[in-house]
Amino acid sequence: KNIKKLATKEYFTVSEVAYILGVTPLTLRNWDNGGKLRARRNPINNYRVYKRSDVEFFLRRMEQGANSGDIV
Repeated sequence: KNIKKLATKEYFTVSEVAYILGVTPLTLRNWDNGGKLRARRNPINNYRVYKRSDVEFFLRRMEQGANSGDIV
């Protein structure tokens, strides 16, 4: 993946967020369906997209959970 390109994006695809979080695209879809990390929908093609701020918030929650021993 091109990290510089990811650094400037406001919205990410499922595969990009999977790469960032180190999980599979299927895991992300399951998290979306379960409400753990909600995706938005592209208005043109209805694909899942993730807003940068949502991904950053989720990463902070993961880090806090890892530091406290809790599972996110």
